[in-house]
This record gives sequence, C-alpha cells and structure tokens, in this order.
Amino acid sequence: MAYTDLEGREALMARLGEAVEYLGEGIGSLGDAYETLDDQTADTLEEKLFGPMQRAYGRAKKTYSDFAARHGLEGRTFDAPASPVTSGKAADLIAAVAGSAEAAEYALTELQDDPAFLAVGDRELRAGVVSVREPIANVPRDARQMLRMLGR
Repeated sequence: MAYTDLEGREALMARLGEAVEYLGEGIGSLGDAYETLDDQTADTLEEKLFGPMQRAYGRAKKTYSDFAARHGLEGRTFDAPASPVTSGKAADLIAAVAGSAEAAEYALTELQDDPAFLAVGDRELRAGVVSVREPIANVPRDARQMLRMLGR
C-alpha cells in the first residue's frame, strides 16, 4: 500500500515519540533511585545512568521537534519525566531504568529499520537518531552492574 510523505513522516515521529517517552520513564526512575542511595552510589548512578539518559532524552526531544519544524508538521510536547509506580526500592528502580533504555533502543531500531526512515526522513533526523542511541548504548549493562553492586 502506498503512503504519502506526510504519512511516512508522521509514522517516524510517532516512533521517535515512543523513544522519548521511554527515556522519560527511565529518568523518572533514576530520580527516585537517587534519593534512596548513599552518596557514593548516587554519584555512580548519576555518572553511569542519569547523565547518558538525560543526554539521550534531550537529544531525542530536539530531534523530534526539529524534524517536525523542518517539515511543517504538528509536533507534541512531552510531559516532564514522572516518578514511576514501583516499590520505591533502588534495585527495582534501577532495573526499570535498564528496561526503559532497552525499550527506547528498540523503538529507535524500529525507526531506523522503517523504509520511511530513508524515503522521507532527512539527514538531520538520521544523525539525530544516532546521537540519541550513542549515550544509552551502555545503560542497560551499567544498570545491571549497579544492581550487582547493590546486591552485595
């Protein structure tokens, strides 16, 4: 079935929006986890998880809004990251971060695999998606490493 450029671009924006939401969920979990940890562990969390997730979140939102503006599309605003509904235990929150990063990575992979990505996406979108994926590449691994550290 043929689609218009507009439909293709809207589909790309929807997928990118999913990634933004997953990243926001992860940031919400990190904020709560930070409050439950000792200073040294909280500093590690900030360096290994929060920093990369925050960079990816900011880049994803910018990539989304810039793409919409370049193509005259109506974008959307994203709510500030909210606290998750979990037990409030640091380990559960950090595990949720790993899941959020993996879900965002999957959404971005699906975006890049979509034929519309090449057909109606542009160079700036492609570069933006790469810039979002880079900082979160190690977040799931680093989150699991933190979980092992907390388990001691």
